[in-house]
Amino acid sequence: MKYYIKTFGCQMNVYDSQRIARILQNMGHSPADTPAGADLIIFNTCHIREKAAEKLFSDLGRINLIKEERKAAGLETIIGVVGCVVQAEDEEIAKRAPFVNFATGPLTYYRIPEILQKIARDKNICIIDTDFPAESKFDHLPENRSEGSCSYLAVQEGCNNFCTYCIVPYTRGVETSRPVEEVLKEARRLVETGTLEINLLGQNVNAYHGEDNTGKERDLAYLLRRLAEIDGLKRLRYTTSYPADVNDDLIACHRDLKKLMPYLHLPLQSGSDKILKAMNRRHDRNQYLEIIGRLKDANPEIGFSSDFIVGFPGETDEDFADTLDMVEKVGYIQAFSFKYSRRPGTPAAVYPDQIPEKIKAERLNILQEKLFSMQLSFNKECIGKIMPVLFESKGRKKGQLFGRTPYMQNLHAQTDGAGLNQILPVRITGATVNSLSGTVIQQ
Repeated sequence: MKYYIKTFGCQMNVYDSQRIARILQNMGHSPADTPAGADLIIFNTCHIREKAAEKLFSDLGRINLIKEERKAAGLETIIGVVGCVVQAEDEEIAKRAPFVNFATGPLTYYRIPEILQKIARDKNICIIDTDFPAESKFDHLPENRSEGSCSYLAVQEGCNNFCTYCIVPYTRGVETSRPVEEVLKEARRLVETGTLEINLLGQNVNAYHGEDNTGKERDLAYLLRRLAEIDGLKRLRYTTSYPADVNDDLIACHRDLKKLMPYLHLPLQSGSDKILKAMNRRHDRNQYLEIIGRLKDANPEIGFSSDFIVGFPGETDEDFADTLDMVEKVGYIQAFSFKYSRRPGTPAAVYPDQIPEKIKAERLNILQEKLFSMQLSFNKECIGKIMPVLFESKGRKKGQLFGRTPYMQNLHAQTDGAGLNQILPVRITGATVNSLSGTVIQQ
């Protein structure tokens, strides 16, 4: 069959989609360029943001039209939904999209071959699988291979923090970590097949506690040090981190490991201690600033990004001012900011003092204006500097390559076509809020 996968949401979903594609390829299937040319269409969904489910149902409606058009032409189409929306909205999918052939949660998509076999025997069947299996999905997935110079590698999944706004513990389950040797094996295989940069993934990646081959639990710092020993691996990153789980050994990695990039995504969410407590975050302002200070002492070149939620229930003008104050104190080089949105089933969804949409929008505009200004300032400060850039794909223009700096900045450079999947020195010549431009220095 020809398959088409559309991915929503986080980097973990991107990783999962790559693994689903590998499963299908191992079955002999091949990718299609468009849904209309696919016999199997899969949506890999995210449920973090508001209206995620509605967006899915809107897309499913359009795909059903394609399914009907293909049916009229004598072609069969299988539609599948994977991911967190399935875990939270399985009954709604069955009710509102009865033309969907299967739906499976983020922990059970390894069962897709078995599901497709059942569908082949009964075209009218609808299979919904939202189990939280005892065994790890990674035990059942095929070997992963590089699909470019940059690869994601999931090492941890699930979350035990139960932030009051977050649906992840209910859709991804409790924290689990892959064994050290299993991670190292996958990393070596990625490097052998062309990967130069590995980004370790987890909903709470620095809560990693995988066992080594002696059965001893090891933390993320240990894993990073082992990965840094792999010949041919040039760069290491990890995301997403939880501030309260940043320990001394992890901070030391930012001092000691040259392969670990000087960039860390460390979500704050709010600058108000009152709101942080209401969010059930296990850190306050001072603890967060202390961690930032220690990381800067370990590596003065490090840059930080963050996540922010504005308009959380009960947030006052003073609370919002505390967030703006923290932004100034830290000096983020990048950030992601959102209006609070109710997620059904989370405690905050029924909190009193919900903030009106107008106020949330006003606060988000103020915060983003400050964040974008800081991001632009940092990018402009790079002009004239020489930075190592990993070129991972071709740009839109002829002879243009797209890459990323150590600080995760997007960069475009005109070349003679050479340099793809290489790390090259680039003199930065231009900067906007979202990207840099530069000239490759001939070696």
